[in-house]
Amino acid sequence: MQYTLSSWRDLGNTVSLCEQSVFLIDSGGDKPCLVIVHGYPTSSWDFNRQWDALTARFRVITLDLLGLGFSAKPFPHPYSILEQADLVEAALAHCKAPPCHVLAHDYGDTVAQEMLARDGERQQPQYLSATLLNGGLFPETHYARPMQKLMAGPLGPFLVKLTTRGKLLKTFCSVFGAHSQPTPEELEAVWQLVNHNQGLRCLPPLLGYIRERREHRERWVGALINSRIPLALINGGADPVSGAHMVNRFRELVGTQHYIHEMPAIGHYPQMEAPEETLQAFMGFIDTLQN
Repeated sequence: MQYTLSSWRDLGNTVSLCEQSVFLIDSGGDKPCLVIVHGYPTSSWDFNRQWDALTARFRVITLDLLGLGFSAKPFPHPYSILEQADLVEAALAHCKAPPCHVLAHDYGDTVAQEMLARDGERQQPQYLSATLLNGGLFPETHYARPMQKLMAGPLGPFLVKLTTRGKLLKTFCSVFGAHSQPTPEELEAVWQLVNHNQGLRCLPPLLGYIRERREHRERWVGALINSRIPLALINGGADPVSGAHMVNRFRELVGTQHYIHEMPAIGHYPQMEAPEETLQAFMGFIDTLQN
């Protein structure tokens, strides 16, 4: 099933976490727990096509990160990956979640890396596994789009005022595979989510994650190299931002012992471009943990 924005919103509630209003969904039930962490500049809705299948097997908890989706979009605000990791951990605590699996994408990958770094400092891991879709795991292999580079700089606040629907969605489409482009309905949903609660103005400060990845590279890459839990990488190889070149770097630095599923013709959003294959790859990884 594919959820509209309205039906997706009906699945969750707005709760107060870390003194911010955050959109949170908890499917509930006595099942293994899974937390989903979405990417930039979108929201948890990115995983709507997998929702029914995932909730049939897992108790799924997800939230819209601060500045994105249906969550609060404070402005001005010093957005940071550390704060977003605080929010995810607060969401899990709010839901009284047991140790859980992690499924992350893009910006959410970096949040997950900070979560794993914190987990490595605990006596007992609270995460069971981590599955990472396309994202900037290594700053040296993250090839940001020209629009992102400009917005991340001092001209960002000015440029965002000139950002039209066409310009933003053209950049969004440019990271998809040639034959797996988003539908008009998906593009309209993305535009609505970005603009919800004046969110467009939050895009430049959120892009501080590009700088943060460089500053915290040792900690966040180390969280993967030294992970005590099983890792999986599900990647669209045609992604110009973090495609096949990122997978090669993962093998080089993190190792070949982890579960890796590559889709050569798919771009940056495998959960939207190849929803069934992405779902099956994730479920296949989880099955390997139970054998």
